Amino acid sequence: MEADMMNTKQGAINMTIGSLVGILSLLAYLFIGSRNETLEVQKQLTTKVEQFASIQQKLDSIATVLNQKIVEVRQLGGSVTGLQRIKRQLENDKKKLKYDLTFSLQQYDLKIRDYQDFLVQNDVDIRKLKEENGTLQSQARLLEKEKQRILSENEGLKDERATLAKTVVAYSLQNADLKEKVTLASAIKAVNLEVSALASNGKERRGGPYKASRIDRLKIAFIIPSNPVAQVRSADVYVRILDATGAVVGYNTGAGVLWLDGREIGYSTRQTIELQPNDQQIAIFFHRDAAYKPGTYTVELYTEGFRIGDGQFDVK
Repeated sequence: MEADMMNTKQGAINMTIGSLVGILSLLAYLFIGSRNETLEVQKQLTTKVEQFASIQQKLDSIATVLNQKIVEVRQLGGSVTGLQRIKRQLENDKKKLKYDLTFSLQQYDLKIRDYQDFLVQNDVDIRKLKEENGTLQSQARLLEKEKQRILSENEGLKDERATLAKTVVAYSLQNADLKEKVTLASAIKAVNLEVSALASNGKERRGGPYKASRIDRLKIAFIIPSNPVAQVRSADVYVRILDATGAVVGYNTGAGVLWLDGREIGYSTRQTIELQPNDQQIAIFFHRDAAYKPGTYTVELYTEGFRIGDGQFDVK
């Protein structure tokens, strides 16, 4: 009886020990499996961290280069719009990387390659901009030389202006003298104008009307009254003889044209006289080969751009 009880106790003990051994074995298995899984997770996490750090470093490096290029392009006077757009895109990618635990290494490698390609192309653009700036600087130097030349010429122009000012003063004095002469000329008058007809034998007929067949020459006589302010000088007196139609009678070696009020007018003859301060009796003779047509003729006298007298005669 007692032996059976002992056997029963021993069996229970053995069962208990077996169960404990099984439990410990299971715990050991679970522990070892869990430890292996933890090591794998740690390994994956380590890889992710290394990838994150590598991507972050590359993006930071690209951001640094972008900032340098923005400063350089601004100094060169170029447009930084494209660079700033890429910089904003890069900042967004950096922010997204911080919170994206499932980021793809291949995806970011493609992004980084695109950024690097952009920087390479931008280097080409910067070289072109530098070349253009070099050309502009060369042109600026040429313009500066031209500016200095113009400034030098301006100094010469100042001297010329000073000389011109002196010349203007001289011309002003001359103009004043000319104005005085014009005033004196305007004071010249021809009065008592009378036209006589001279026959070929020298006989003079006065008063008219004159027969055309008996006119060999015309004698235009007039008086220039005394003028106390007139200077003793020579003056050309132009005679215009107009027929009844207003045409200038010419066919004389002394005929020609003169300027009056900005236009040309014909004259029949011209004679130079010496102006005196006292009364002057002047006679001018005119001859033509063609016969005079019947009608009333007008005689006009001009000197120094002024009309100084006129008269008429009749031919029958």
